[in-house]
Amino acid sequence: MPKTPFLVAVLLAACAPTPPPPPLPPPTLAMPAPLPLAEATPIAAPSASAAPAADDKFAKVVIKVEKVGGSVYMLEGSGGNIGVSVGDDGIVLVDDEFAPLAPKIKEALRGITDRPIKVVLNTHWHGDHTGGNAIFGADAPIVAHENVRKRLIAGAPARTVGGKAMDAIPTAPKGALPIVTFEDQVMVHLNGEDIRAIHFPSGHTDGDVVIWFTQSNVVHMGDDFVTYGFPFVDVASGGSVRGLIAAIDKVVPQLPADVKIIPGHGKLSNIDDMKKLSATLKDCVKLVQAEMKKRKTLEEIQQDKPLAPYDDLGKGFIKADAFVETIFKELTAPPPPSSPGRAHEGH
Repeated sequence: MPKTPFLVAVLLAACAPTPPPPPLPPPTLAMPAPLPLAEATPIAAPSASAAPAADDKFAKVVIKVEKVGGSVYMLEGSGGNIGVSVGDDGIVLVDDEFAPLAPKIKEALRGITDRPIKVVLNTHWHGDHTGGNAIFGADAPIVAHENVRKRLIAGAPARTVGGKAMDAIPTAPKGALPIVTFEDQVMVHLNGEDIRAIHFPSGHTDGDVVIWFTQSNVVHMGDDFVTYGFPFVDVASGGSVRGLIAAIDKVVPQLPADVKIIPGHGKLSNIDDMKKLSATLKDCVKLVQAEMKKRKTLEEIQQDKPLAPYDDLGKGFIKADAFVETIFKELTAPPPPSSPGRAHEGH
């Protein structure tokens, strides 16, 4: 399996030196590699041409700061939750919401520390998590999975998500792109913390990264774990319901029982919340699959409301009928062709 000493060297060269932390066993979070809110935040970042309207939209947003544990804080605004590690070395920023919120995010960070941002980590490519990249990336290297860079460069066509029309996503500007990318994992050593960024494919997207602040006992799950209801699975970006379940089930056994979980969206959580979501999603797949075995069409299944036991989850961004459709199409899709490409071998 390829190693990442060069990537770590690039990161450390950009960051102030820190004393080496005590040795830990190598991370074991890995999975096989795939192919190449009520009013939840949209996945697209505001374009420059929409700046005035975007500024108005975010004018009343307040950035809430919550101490999570150890050196880690969580910032909540209008996009995905931001993880923040602070210490003598500076700030490690996990995701950065939308560009118009950057001044408020910076103000919130100044309320925690006067140290500079040293590294920006992206959990995936969606604009509600990377919209501030061009601003924060001007002062610190952006690090992400290689698929995040590829998708930011490619953009995306207009589409409908959760029953809502979404504008096309243009190619991200050069300054918003990760300058360090990786395939499996990378580690950042700052603030006396071993920060593990580990790729989990085919969950929310194909570029999902879980960030583990090992000394602080905090994990940022990105959108592989959310609390707003049925999760958004971005099939067009390589995501899958069963992949998301597999990611949660792979992470949970590796974590201490008292770990604090920062979700991609929603309130601070714990390991039991993750187990509950996994069990719920497995049951949803089972319920839809049972209806499919009766040779029902998608429309017939939606009409029969198999996810009625989880009506409360359908009050969020993704409605029950939309989630049924996601599961149905995933279960009826032909299996992807086998690829001779390298698979994760474990860590």
